[in-house]
Amino acid sequence: MAGDVLEYPDIAQEVKGAMNGGRLKLSSQGVLFKNNKTGIVEQIRAEDIEVGKWLRAARGYELKLFMKNGTVFKYDGFKDTSRSSRLSEEAVQVELEDVELSIKGWNWGSAQFNGSELDFRIGSRSAFNVPLGNVSHTTTGKNEVILEFHQNDDAEVSLMEMRFYIPPSENSDTSLETFHQNVMAKADIIQATGDAITSLDQIPCLTPRGRYDIKIFPTFLQLHGKTFDYKIPYTTVLRLFLLPHKDQRQMLFVVSLDPPIVQGQTRYHFLIMSFSKEETISLDLNIAEEDLEQKYDGKLQKEMVGPIFEIVSRLMKALVARKDNSSRVIQRGHQAITCSYKSNSGYLYPLERGFMYVHKPPIHVRFDEVACVNFARGTGSTRYFDFEIERKNGDVFVFSSIEKCQFWRRFTQQKTLRQNFDGVVG
Repeated sequence: MAGDVLEYPDIAQEVKGAMNGGRLKLSSQGVLFKNNKTGIVEQIRAEDIEVGKWLRAARGYELKLFMKNGTVFKYDGFKDTSRSSRLSEEAVQVELEDVELSIKGWNWGSAQFNGSELDFRIGSRSAFNVPLGNVSHTTTGKNEVILEFHQNDDAEVSLMEMRFYIPPSENSDTSLETFHQNVMAKADIIQATGDAITSLDQIPCLTPRGRYDIKIFPTFLQLHGKTFDYKIPYTTVLRLFLLPHKDQRQMLFVVSLDPPIVQGQTRYHFLIMSFSKEETISLDLNIAEEDLEQKYDGKLQKEMVGPIFEIVSRLMKALVARKDNSSRVIQRGHQAITCSYKSNSGYLYPLERGFMYVHKPPIHVRFDEVACVNFARGTGSTRYFDFEIERKNGDVFVFSSIEKCQFWRRFTQQKTLRQNFDGVVG
């Protein structure tokens, strides 16, 4: 059994309140989870797992893995508790602890801090856990600690705030401060401590629209505009794209985000910056020489000179993709194809591993998501055609008013995409 691989095709990973469906593989080498939505493959090495737990969850049973660095991974959707628990334990070669949860329903108990989790216990059993990495802000009041949480756009219902009341006693001030400090130690609170690596002034952005002063920190990107400010952790960056504008005078640098940045009721899954191809820049990076070699593998230099779009793309690639993740590399687009999506005119780019449309709204479709593409006759004209992309989940994107050329047919054939032709010749 030690050399076997167990595969579960319908498992959900809980991330900030959202259940992300995917495929889970367990083996002696570790755990692999492929997210159905993003296509990102997440790998956990067996030697990095400190302890595993098996417990009842909303969707059957849950496998909970605690890493040696304090990170926690949760996978829901296992059906048969006894068989799945035993097989999973043998496959990963990690002993799984069977957890009995408290079902008394009391709202008082004791709090324990285990790694990156707050464990609220009633008696000897756990009632619920709070992943402290989901905490965006925490403050103290009179005899209470308030926790605010990061929001996930994919979650149907989001937890906004929790308050823990600590009864007054002789040591109440100490207990409250200790509780608050334990939360702060593991909370994902972005603070602009220290100096930025570099800064860029008045960079034009198409999404969200406006001009922003950009500060680049080691772990996040800060945008400061006239009305809104954003802090974007690099952990939320899915992909980077460098696309030539149709006018040949601009370059578009696109950052794909999950979860998105929020402006009021609007979610932005893409940050799109526009740079002039002719503009050059000279930057002195606030990074020690040893860090340039050790942390960034020599991909950056203390002084960087060149076209601004090249400098920014190199810098972002090094900061975001330095953990060898093949999905987080810059994809360069071919020549833009002028077209329309719904009522908006824009550009469609054929990429190495998908299609990208900019900019209103930005759309990215990976080839492994595509069920088929359809070339349809344009309305009222034989010079133009509609290019339809159908996803495996049933979503259809129609890009219209594309001038006829053999390029699209050859391109989709090279990428082995299934094609349909609806009255289009040539």
